[in-house]
Formats: sequence, structure tokens, C-alpha cells
Amino acid sequence: MNIATTAASPGRETIRPEEATHFGALAADWWDPKGSSAMLHRLNPVRLAFVREAIDAHSATDPRAIKPLMGRRALDVGCGAGLLAEPLARLGADVTGIDAAPENIAVASAHAAAMGLDIDYRAGEIGQIAPVGFDLVCAMEVIEHVSHKGAFASALATALAPGGLLVLSTPNRTSRSRLLLVEAAERLGQVPRGTHHWDDFVTPEELCELLAAAGLTMSRPRGIGWSPLKGLHLSDDLALNYAVTATKA
Repeated sequence: MNIATTAASPGRETIRPEEATHFGALAADWWDPKGSSAMLHRLNPVRLAFVREAIDAHSATDPRAIKPLMGRRALDVGCGAGLLAEPLARLGADVTGIDAAPENIAVASAHAAAMGLDIDYRAGEIGQIAPVGFDLVCAMEVIEHVSHKGAFASALATALAPGGLLVLSTPNRTSRSRLLLVEAAERLGQVPRGTHHWDDFVTPEELCELLAAAGLTMSRPRGIGWSPLKGLHLSDDLALNYAVTATKA
């Protein structure tokens, strides 16, 4: 897999237009836990557990604290309809969510308003919006949909404030992920057809190189595995999906 490691230039697009169109078409169904985003609803508690652990470890906050992000700015990149942005707001953060599909931003804004949450949602590319100064930047299940991965990593680094924390998750490019996340999941209707392109999955080694080129130091990856008994869960198995944190080197 040939991954470019060039720095992001102002206004550079990273998300393919067809990817934004694909996910924008799912916007109205995003908050239905039994709809087309059902897999994300099952994945979200696992992602949130990893994010919370990362916040507590990075900032030495009390794991029992209700609002560990109070007074801090958080950015959710590729926020979709707000499945992660809303919990971040409930943890006390001043949240900005950006997404390349305007349809997602419309649904996210309406849902947040209905929940009484004040979240700054913006439609567009991270490289075009060029946000800066965030204590926490999340990019969950996004980089596999990005064409210019080096530019995307650089934009994430630019968004981080000094001492900030990046949290990123993505599928691994393995034979198991091709079988289960692409072929089986799409054929069985677990995710909409065309959601995943296995060739765009990023291995932990490749991600480490991408983040290093952007001036970020990556943590040891944590796997997101699946079993019939546990369902989706944090694991040492990196074969399907994994999550990492990163800080400025």
C-alpha cells in the first residue's frame, strides 16, 4: 500500500466525494440503533471506553469524574450524525464536529438541539476548515475513507493544541478484516454495501509512519475484537480493528 506522507496544504481535500455522498445518504437513519448504522451503535461504547481511558491516562483525571473534559476543547473529525460528539459534550467538553457530508451535519445539529446539547457542527474538510487549538482530537473510523492519508494526518496534528491528545481508530488491513468486515458484514447486511474498501485499510505500522511524518508519536495499538460471547470489545487482537492515541513529538 503506497501511502503519501506529504504535509497538508491549505484547502486540500482528503475525503473522496463519493465517500461523502455514501455516508450522507445514510444520514436520516444514523441514530436508529437497528438501522444502517447499527454496527456503529454497537462499536460506539467500545470506542468511548477507549477514549475515556485515554483521557484519564493523559490528563491524570479521576476515572470516576463525571465531566473530565470540563473546560477543554474537543474536535470530532468525521463526526457523522454525532454518535461520539454528543458523549464528548456530556463529558464536559466544548465540542466541534466536522464532516464532509452536509446531510450528516444537518442531522447532527438537529439531534444535538433536541438533546439540549450545544455542539458546533461544521460541514467541510478538516484541511479546508483548518481547526486549531484543540485539547482532544478524535478521528474514529475515518482514515480508511481518506484518499490523501498523509495530508489528513498532518491536518489532525495541526488541530492539536500543545499538550493535546489525538485518539484514532481504524480497521486493520488483514485477511481476517477482509473476510469479516468487508465480505461477510456487507453480504449479511451488517453494514451498507460500499462502506469499506479493504485496500484503503491502514496497518498499525503504516499508521505509525503517517503520524510520525506529521510530528506525532503514536501509542501502542489496542485491538477492538469480536467474539460470540463478548461481542465487540477492547482486546489485544489487532486483526480486525484497533485504536491508538498520539501526541506531538
